Amino acid sequence: MASPHHVVLVPGFFGFANLGDFTYFGHVRDLLLDLGPRFGLDGEVEVVLTEPTASLPRRAAILCEALTRLLDRSPGQVSLIGHSSGGLDARLLCTPGVTLPTGADPERCARSVRALVTVSTPHHGTPLAQAFSSMFGQQMLRLLSLTTIHALRTGRLPLSAVLRLAGLLRFGRAPPSGVLDQIYKQLLADFSGERRRAVEAFLSDVRSDQGLAGQLTPASMEMLNASAEDRPGLPYGCVVTQASPPSWKSLLAAGISPYAQSTHALFVALYRFSAGMPAGWLPRLTGPHVDGLRRAYGRVPPPAANDGIVPTLSQVRGRLLHATWADHHDVLGHFHGPTHVPPHFDWVVSGSGFDRLRFETLWEDVTGFLASPGA
Repeated sequence: MASPHHVVLVPGFFGFANLGDFTYFGHVRDLLLDLGPRFGLDGEVEVVLTEPTASLPRRAAILCEALTRLLDRSPGQVSLIGHSSGGLDARLLCTPGVTLPTGADPERCARSVRALVTVSTPHHGTPLAQAFSSMFGQQMLRLLSLTTIHALRTGRLPLSAVLRLAGLLRFGRAPPSGVLDQIYKQLLADFSGERRRAVEAFLSDVRSDQGLAGQLTPASMEMLNASAEDRPGLPYGCVVTQASPPSWKSLLAAGISPYAQSTHALFVALYRFSAGMPAGWLPRLTGPHVDGLRRAYGRVPPPAANDGIVPTLSQVRGRLLHATWADHHDVLGHFHGPTHVPPHFDWVVSGSGFDRLRFETLWEDVTGFLASPGA
Protein backbone atom coordinates (compact mmCIF):
# COMPACT_ATOMS: atom_id res chain seq x y z
CA MET A 1 0.00 0.00 0.00
CA ALA A 2 1.32 3.47 -0.94
CA SER A 3 2.19 5.81 1.90
CA PRO A 4 -0.30 8.62 2.58
CA HIS A 5 0.16 12.17 1.31
CA HIS A 6 -0.60 14.60 4.15
CA VAL A 7 -1.21 18.36 3.90
CA VAL A 8 -0.03 20.58 6.76
CA LEU A 9 -1.33 24.14 7.06
CA VAL A 10 0.89 26.72 8.80
CA PRO A 11 -0.77 29.92 10.13
CA GLY A 12 0.81 33.32 9.81
CA PHE A 13 1.24 36.53 11.77
CA PHE A 14 -2.27 36.55 13.26
CA GLY A 15 -1.58 32.90 13.94
CA PHE A 16 -4.48 31.58 15.98
CA ALA A 17 -5.01 28.13 14.48
CA ASN A 18 -7.85 26.74 16.54
CA LEU A 19 -8.74 29.03 19.40
CA GLY A 20 -11.99 27.63 20.73
CA ASP A 21 -14.28 27.92 17.71
CA PHE A 22 -12.20 30.59 15.92
CA THR A 23 -10.65 28.72 13.02
CA TYR A 24 -7.92 30.43 11.01
CA PHE A 25 -7.84 27.78 8.28
CA GLY A 26 -11.40 26.46 8.77
CA HIS A 27 -12.72 27.11 5.25
CA VAL A 28 -9.45 26.09 3.61
CA ARG A 29 -9.28 22.82 5.51
CA ASP A 30 -12.89 21.96 4.66
CA LEU A 31 -12.25 22.57 0.96
CA LEU A 32 -8.99 20.60 0.92
CA LEU A 33 -10.71 17.65 2.60
CA ASP A 34 -13.24 17.76 -0.25
CA LEU A 35 -10.71 18.30 -3.06
CA GLY A 36 -7.92 16.07 -1.76
CA PRO A 37 -9.29 12.62 -2.60
CA ARG A 38 -10.07 13.72 -6.16
CA PHE A 39 -6.41 14.73 -6.59
CA GLY A 40 -4.94 11.75 -4.78
CA LEU A 41 -4.16 13.55 -1.51
CA ASP A 42 -5.21 10.72 0.75
CA GLY A 43 -3.61 11.65 4.07
CA GLU A 44 -4.53 13.97 6.91
CA VAL A 45 -5.09 17.72 6.61
CA GLU A 46 -3.57 19.13 9.77
CA VAL A 47 -3.26 22.69 11.11
CA VAL A 48 -0.16 23.59 13.13
CA LEU A 49 -0.89 25.14 16.53
CA THR A 50 1.81 27.78 16.42
CA GLU A 51 2.80 30.73 18.61
CA PRO A 52 1.48 33.72 16.70
CA THR A 53 4.20 36.36 17.05
CA ALA A 54 7.17 34.27 18.18
CA SER A 55 10.46 34.39 16.25
CA LEU A 56 10.86 32.52 12.98
CA PRO A 57 13.25 29.90 14.44
CA ARG A 58 10.79 29.24 17.29
CA ARG A 59 7.85 28.94 14.89
CA ALA A 60 9.84 26.68 12.55
CA ALA A 61 10.73 24.49 15.56
CA ILE A 62 7.03 24.18 16.45
CA LEU A 63 6.33 23.15 12.84
CA CYS A 64 9.13 20.59 13.05
CA GLU A 65 7.65 19.11 16.23
CA ALA A 66 4.17 18.96 14.67
CA LEU A 67 5.53 17.16 11.59
CA THR A 68 7.44 14.72 13.78
CA ARG A 69 4.25 13.78 15.63
CA LEU A 70 2.38 13.37 12.35
CA LEU A 71 5.07 11.19 10.77
CA ASP A 72 5.39 9.05 13.91
CA ARG A 73 1.64 8.49 13.79
CA SER A 74 1.28 8.06 10.02
CA PRO A 75 4.54 7.80 8.03
CA GLY A 76 4.26 9.24 4.54
CA GLN A 77 4.78 12.33 2.40
CA VAL A 78 3.86 15.85 3.44
CA SER A 79 2.96 18.99 1.54
CA LEU A 80 3.32 22.27 3.43
CA ILE A 81 1.07 25.30 2.88
CA GLY A 82 2.04 28.43 4.79
CA HIS A 83 -0.06 31.57 4.88
CA SER A 84 1.72 34.89 5.43
CA SER A 85 4.70 34.36 7.77
CA GLY A 86 3.70 30.68 8.00
CA GLY A 87 5.32 30.34 4.58
CA LEU A 88 8.60 31.56 6.09
CA ASP A 89 8.33 28.95 8.86
CA ALA A 90 8.01 26.27 6.19
CA ARG A 91 10.92 27.65 4.15
CA LEU A 92 13.17 27.80 7.20
CA LEU A 93 12.36 24.22 8.22
CA CYS A 94 13.25 22.97 4.73
CA THR A 95 16.55 24.90 4.52
CA PRO A 96 19.42 22.38 4.15
CA GLY A 97 21.45 22.08 7.35
CA VAL A 98 19.17 24.33 9.41
CA THR A 99 19.54 24.31 13.21
CA LEU A 100 16.35 24.95 15.18
CA PRO A 101 15.62 25.21 18.94
CA THR A 102 14.03 21.77 19.23
CA GLY A 103 14.94 18.20 20.03
CA ALA A 104 13.09 17.03 16.89
CA ASP A 105 15.04 16.31 13.71
CA PRO A 106 14.53 19.04 11.05
CA GLU A 107 16.28 16.99 8.37
CA ARG A 108 13.94 14.03 8.87
CA CYS A 109 10.95 16.36 8.51
CA ALA A 110 12.36 18.19 5.49
CA ARG A 111 13.05 14.92 3.66
CA SER A 112 9.37 14.03 3.97
CA VAL A 113 8.20 17.27 2.29
CA ARG A 114 6.95 16.72 -1.25
CA ALA A 115 5.98 20.33 -2.06
CA LEU A 116 5.91 23.72 -0.35
CA VAL A 117 3.34 26.44 -1.11
CA THR A 118 3.47 29.96 0.30
CA VAL A 119 0.31 32.11 0.32
CA SER A 120 0.56 35.92 0.65
CA THR A 121 3.97 35.44 2.27
CA PRO A 122 6.35 38.40 2.86
CA HIS A 123 9.45 36.78 1.33
CA HIS A 124 11.03 40.21 1.04
CA GLY A 125 9.41 41.71 4.11
CA THR A 126 6.65 44.23 4.67
CA PRO A 127 6.84 47.87 5.82
CA LEU A 128 3.97 47.12 8.21
CA ALA A 129 6.38 45.10 10.36
CA GLN A 130 8.37 48.25 11.09
CA ALA A 131 5.19 49.95 12.29
CA PHE A 132 4.62 47.13 14.78
CA SER A 133 8.13 47.37 16.28
CA SER A 134 7.42 50.42 18.47
CA MET A 135 5.70 50.23 21.85
CA PHE A 136 2.53 51.66 20.30
CA GLY A 137 2.85 49.21 17.42
CA GLN A 138 3.11 46.25 19.81
CA GLN A 139 -0.08 47.37 21.55
CA MET A 140 -1.79 47.78 18.17
CA LEU A 141 -0.71 44.30 17.12
CA ARG A 142 -2.39 42.79 20.16
CA LEU A 143 -5.52 44.84 19.49
CA LEU A 144 -5.60 43.89 15.80
CA SER A 145 -5.32 40.23 16.78
CA LEU A 146 -8.36 40.66 19.01
CA THR A 147 -10.34 42.43 16.27
CA THR A 148 -9.60 39.54 13.89
CA ILE A 149 -10.87 36.96 16.40
CA HIS A 150 -13.93 39.08 17.17
CA ALA A 151 -14.80 39.58 13.48
CA LEU A 152 -14.54 35.86 12.72
CA ARG A 153 -16.75 35.01 15.68
CA THR A 154 -19.53 37.55 15.18
CA GLY A 155 -19.22 38.60 11.55
CA ARG A 156 -18.74 42.23 12.53
CA LEU A 157 -16.97 44.52 14.97
CA PRO A 158 -18.58 47.21 17.12
CA LEU A 159 -18.79 50.30 14.94
CA SER A 160 -17.35 52.57 17.64
CA ALA A 161 -14.31 50.32 18.05
CA VAL A 162 -13.64 50.21 14.31
CA LEU A 163 -13.84 53.99 13.99
CA ARG A 164 -11.39 54.50 16.84
CA LEU A 165 -8.98 51.88 15.50
CA ALA A 166 -9.03 53.39 12.01
CA GLY A 167 -8.30 56.80 13.48
CA LEU A 168 -5.39 55.49 15.53
CA LEU A 169 -3.81 53.75 12.54
CA ARG A 170 -4.41 56.70 10.27
CA PHE A 171 -2.35 59.05 12.42
CA GLY A 172 0.16 56.35 13.51
CA ARG A 173 0.88 57.74 16.93
CA ALA A 174 0.10 56.75 20.48
CA PRO A 175 -3.36 57.86 21.65
CA PRO A 176 -4.22 59.48 24.98
CA SER A 177 -3.62 57.21 27.98
CA GLY A 178 -6.16 54.41 28.33
CA VAL A 179 -7.72 54.56 24.84
CA LEU A 180 -6.24 51.27 23.65
CA ASP A 181 -7.28 49.56 26.89
CA GLN A 182 -10.82 50.89 26.47
CA ILE A 183 -11.12 49.39 22.98
CA TYR A 184 -9.53 46.16 24.16
CA LYS A 185 -11.97 45.79 27.06
CA GLN A 186 -14.93 46.67 24.84
CA LEU A 187 -14.10 43.87 22.41
CA LEU A 188 -13.16 41.33 25.07
CA ALA A 189 -16.44 41.94 26.91
CA ASP A 190 -18.30 40.18 24.09
CA PHE A 191 -16.65 36.89 25.10
CA SER A 192 -17.53 34.94 28.19
CA GLY A 193 -16.38 31.97 30.22
CA GLU A 194 -14.01 29.51 28.59
CA ARG A 195 -13.80 31.44 25.30
CA ARG A 196 -12.72 34.60 27.08
CA ARG A 197 -10.02 32.76 29.00
CA ALA A 198 -8.71 31.20 25.79
CA VAL A 199 -8.64 34.57 24.04
CA GLU A 200 -6.88 36.23 26.98
CA ALA A 201 -4.24 33.47 27.05
CA PHE A 202 -3.67 33.87 23.31
CA LEU A 203 -3.31 37.63 23.60
CA SER A 204 -0.93 37.21 26.55
CA ASP A 205 1.34 35.21 24.22
CA VAL A 206 1.11 37.99 21.63
CA ARG A 207 2.12 40.56 24.24
CA SER A 208 4.97 38.53 25.80
CA ASP A 209 6.72 37.32 22.63
CA GLN A 210 6.83 39.62 19.59
CA GLY A 211 10.10 38.48 18.09
CA LEU A 212 8.52 37.96 14.67
CA ALA A 213 7.63 41.59 13.94
CA GLY A 214 11.23 42.79 13.72
CA GLN A 215 12.17 39.81 11.55
CA LEU A 216 9.61 40.71 8.86
CA THR A 217 11.10 44.07 7.93
CA PRO A 218 12.61 44.26 4.42
CA ALA A 219 16.15 44.56 5.83
CA SER A 220 15.76 41.50 8.07
CA MET A 221 14.25 39.44 5.26
CA GLU A 222 17.20 40.28 3.04
CA MET A 223 19.44 38.57 5.58
CA LEU A 224 17.10 35.56 5.83
CA ASN A 225 17.00 35.18 2.04
CA ALA A 226 20.80 35.27 1.90
CA SER A 227 21.06 32.33 4.31
CA ALA A 228 17.87 30.26 3.86
CA GLU A 229 18.56 28.40 0.63
CA ASP A 230 15.88 26.47 -1.22
CA ARG A 231 16.05 22.72 -0.81
CA PRO A 232 17.35 21.01 -3.98
CA GLY A 233 14.62 19.02 -5.73
CA LEU A 234 11.78 20.44 -3.62
CA PRO A 235 9.10 22.25 -5.69
CA TYR A 236 8.20 25.69 -4.31
CA GLY A 237 5.00 27.46 -5.36
CA CYS A 238 3.39 30.75 -4.38
CA VAL A 239 -0.03 32.37 -4.30
CA VAL A 240 0.04 36.15 -4.74
CA THR A 241 -2.61 38.64 -3.62
CA GLN A 242 -3.28 42.29 -4.40
CA ALA A 243 -6.08 44.49 -3.15
CA SER A 244 -7.31 47.46 -5.16
CA PRO A 245 -5.62 50.69 -4.04
CA PRO A 246 -7.96 52.73 -1.86
CA SER A 247 -9.86 55.23 -3.99
CA TRP A 248 -13.34 56.60 -4.56
CA LYS A 249 -14.06 53.33 -6.41
CA SER A 250 -13.21 51.19 -3.36
CA LEU A 251 -15.18 53.63 -1.21
CA LEU A 252 -18.24 53.14 -3.43
CA ALA A 253 -17.68 49.37 -3.54
CA ALA A 254 -17.83 49.28 0.26
CA GLY A 255 -21.45 50.41 0.06
CA ILE A 256 -23.45 52.81 2.20
CA SER A 257 -23.36 50.79 5.42
CA PRO A 258 -21.61 52.80 8.18
CA TYR A 259 -20.00 49.58 9.37
CA ALA A 260 -18.62 48.73 5.91
CA GLN A 261 -17.33 52.27 5.49
CA SER A 262 -15.60 52.21 8.88
CA THR A 263 -13.88 48.84 8.28
CA HIS A 264 -12.86 50.12 4.86
CA ALA A 265 -11.19 53.05 6.65
CA LEU A 266 -9.28 50.51 8.76
CA PHE A 267 -8.19 48.74 5.57
CA VAL A 268 -7.09 52.06 4.03
CA ALA A 269 -4.82 52.75 7.01
CA LEU A 270 -3.23 49.29 6.83
CA TYR A 271 -2.84 49.54 3.05
CA ARG A 272 -0.99 52.85 3.33
CA PHE A 273 1.40 51.46 5.93
CA SER A 274 2.12 48.48 3.64
CA ALA A 275 2.63 50.62 0.53
CA GLY A 276 6.01 52.03 1.55
CA MET A 277 8.09 49.21 0.11
CA PRO A 278 11.37 50.46 -1.44
CA ALA A 279 11.78 49.01 -4.94
CA GLY A 280 15.35 47.96 -4.14
CA TRP A 281 14.17 45.35 -1.64
CA LEU A 282 11.91 43.54 -4.13
CA PRO A 283 12.79 40.39 -6.12
CA ARG A 284 13.90 40.12 -9.71
CA LEU A 285 10.99 38.60 -11.58
CA THR A 286 11.37 35.78 -14.10
CA GLY A 287 9.54 35.65 -17.43
CA PRO A 288 6.87 33.26 -16.07
CA HIS A 289 6.36 35.55 -13.07
CA VAL A 290 5.82 38.56 -15.31
CA ASP A 291 3.44 36.66 -17.58
CA GLY A 292 1.40 35.34 -14.67
CA LEU A 293 1.13 38.73 -12.98
CA ARG A 294 0.07 40.38 -16.23
CA ARG A 295 -2.62 37.78 -16.82
CA ALA A 296 -4.01 38.32 -13.33
CA TYR A 297 -3.69 42.10 -13.00
CA GLY A 298 -3.22 43.46 -16.51
CA ARG A 299 0.31 44.62 -15.64
CA VAL A 300 3.13 43.89 -13.24
CA PRO A 301 2.06 45.47 -9.92
CA PRO A 302 4.09 48.51 -8.80
CA PRO A 303 6.18 48.34 -5.59
CA ALA A 304 3.41 50.04 -3.58
CA ALA A 305 0.78 47.42 -4.47
CA ASN A 306 -0.19 45.22 -1.52
CA ASP A 307 -3.01 43.21 0.05
CA GLY A 308 -3.38 45.39 3.14
CA ILE A 309 -0.59 43.58 5.00
CA VAL A 310 2.12 42.41 2.55
CA PRO A 311 3.44 44.04 -0.67
CA THR A 312 2.31 42.00 -3.66
CA LEU A 313 5.76 41.65 -5.26
CA SER A 314 7.22 40.60 -1.90
CA GLN A 315 5.04 37.48 -2.15
CA VAL A 316 6.65 36.16 -5.35
CA ARG A 317 8.96 33.19 -4.89
CA GLY A 318 9.12 29.89 -6.76
CA ARG A 319 6.48 28.89 -9.28
CA LEU A 320 3.57 31.34 -9.50
CA LEU A 321 0.55 29.09 -8.94
CA HIS A 322 -2.15 31.71 -8.68
CA ALA A 323 -2.45 35.50 -8.52
CA THR A 324 -5.71 37.17 -7.60
CA TRP A 325 -7.39 40.36 -6.47
CA ALA A 326 -7.83 39.73 -2.75
CA ASP A 327 -6.89 41.15 0.61
CA HIS A 328 -4.63 39.31 3.02
CA HIS A 329 -7.38 37.34 4.76
CA ASP A 330 -9.73 36.79 1.78
CA VAL A 331 -7.71 33.81 0.56
CA LEU A 332 -8.35 32.00 3.87
CA GLY A 333 -12.09 32.28 3.33
CA HIS A 334 -12.49 35.41 5.45
CA PHE A 335 -14.54 37.37 2.90
CA HIS A 336 -18.20 38.37 2.80
CA GLY A 337 -20.31 35.28 2.18
CA PRO A 338 -22.93 35.04 4.96
CA THR A 339 -25.25 32.62 3.12
CA HIS A 340 -22.65 29.90 2.66
CA VAL A 341 -22.69 27.01 5.13
CA PRO A 342 -20.61 27.58 7.17
CA PRO A 343 -20.71 31.36 6.58
CA HIS A 344 -17.78 33.43 5.39
CA PHE A 345 -17.14 36.50 7.54
CA ASP A 346 -15.00 39.38 6.30
CA TRP A 347 -12.32 40.97 8.49
CA VAL A 348 -12.24 44.35 6.77
CA VAL A 349 -14.07 45.63 3.68
CA SER A 350 -11.31 46.07 1.13
CA GLY A 351 -13.41 46.16 -2.03
CA SER A 352 -11.40 43.30 -3.56
CA GLY A 353 -14.48 41.52 -4.92
CA PHE A 354 -13.14 38.16 -3.75
CA ASP A 355 -15.89 35.52 -3.46
CA ARG A 356 -16.54 31.80 -3.07
CA LEU A 357 -15.91 31.02 -6.76
CA ARG A 358 -12.48 32.69 -6.66
CA PHE A 359 -11.75 30.96 -3.37
CA GLU A 360 -12.46 27.52 -4.85
CA THR A 361 -10.51 28.25 -8.05
CA LEU A 362 -7.45 29.35 -6.06
CA TRP A 363 -7.38 26.27 -3.87
CA GLU A 364 -8.02 23.93 -6.81
CA ASP A 365 -4.86 25.37 -8.41
CA VAL A 366 -2.91 24.80 -5.19
CA THR A 367 -4.23 21.25 -4.80
CA GLY A 368 -3.35 20.45 -8.42
CA PHE A 369 0.22 21.60 -7.82
CA LEU A 370 0.55 19.43 -4.72
CA ALA A 371 -0.69 16.39 -6.62
CA SER A 372 1.19 16.98 -9.89
CA PRO A 373 4.07 14.70 -10.91
CA GLY A 374 6.45 17.66 -10.70
CA ALA A 375 5.53 18.36 -7.10
